[in-house]
Amino acid sequence: MTISKKSMKWIPWLLVLPVVIIRGFTTLYPILMTVKNSFCDIRILAGVDEFCGFKNYLKVFSDPKVLTSIRFTVVFVVVSMILHVILGVCLALILNMKFKGRRFLRTIVLIPWAMPAVVVGMAAKWAFNNDYGLINDFIRWFVHGYQNSWLINTGSARAAVIAVDLWKDLPFFAILVLSGLQFISGDIYEAAKVDGANGIQCFFRITLPLILKNVLTLSIPFTLWRLTTFDIVYSMTSGGPGEDTALIAYRITTEAFTNLNVGYASALAMLLFVVMAVFSWLNIRVMNKIDN
Repeated sequence: MTISKKSMKWIPWLLVLPVVIIRGFTTLYPILMTVKNSFCDIRILAGVDEFCGFKNYLKVFSDPKVLTSIRFTVVFVVVSMILHVILGVCLALILNMKFKGRRFLRTIVLIPWAMPAVVVGMAAKWAFNNDYGLINDFIRWFVHGYQNSWLINTGSARAAVIAVDLWKDLPFFAILVLSGLQFISGDIYEAAKVDGANGIQCFFRITLPLILKNVLTLSIPFTLWRLTTFDIVYSMTSGGPGEDTALIAYRITTEAFTNLNVGYASALAMLLFVVMAVFSWLNIRVMNKIDN
C-alpha cells in the first residue's frame, strides 16, 4: 500500500493535532471562563453567582486596595527593570572578561536564580528581621546600635521586595545578555583600538548597539514576570505592612482564594492580561523599527 504525496502533506498535521487540541483546551478554556466570570458577581462564601455586567471592572477604579497595588506594581516593574538592564549588562560584561575562574563564577552566579522563589522570600524575611536579621547585623558593624524595621515600614519594605527580586533574577538576565556578547567578534574591538578608541567608546559604539536588540527582547519576558510576581511577596511580606507591598498578582490571588470573590478576581486578571498583551505588542513594534 502506497501513500500519495497529497496524503503525506497531512501526516505532520495529524501528528501534532492531539497536542494542539490539548494545549488549546488547557489554554483557551481557562481564558474564556475568566472572561465569563469577570462579568458575574461570584462570591462563594455568600453563595452568590449572578450576572453583573461591568460592575467588577468599575469597582477596580474605586477600590483603594487595588489602586495601591497598581501604583506599587508600576513602581516595582519600572525600578526593577531599569536595575535589571543596567546591572545585568554590567554583570554580563564582567563575566565576559578573561580571567582565572571565569567558568566557575559563571556557574555559581546562577545559584540565586535556581532557588525557588518561596525559599528566597522566606530567607529574605529572616535576613531583614529587625532583631536577628543579617542585614541589620552587618550594618551594626559600621553603625553602632543601628535598628531598622525593614519589613514594617512601607518605604523600606517596598525597597526590600525590589532588592530581593533583583537578587534572584539578575544573574539569569546577565547570563542571557552574556550569550549575546559571545557573538561579538574580538576583531571588531581590535580594529577599534587600532583607530584609537578607548573602552568607553568601544562600549557605546560597538557593544551596546550590537546587544541592544538582545536586551530589548529579554525585557519582554522579564517585564511580564515582574507583572505576575506573587511568590516572593507572599512568602516575604504577605502584602504588608498593611497592603503596601501587595502587587497586583498578589491582590488577584488574595481575592480569588482568600476572599473567594471569584468574579472580582477574574476582572482584575483580565485587566492584567490586557496590560501584558499591549506591552508585548508595543515591544514587538519597537524591535521591528530597530530591525528596519
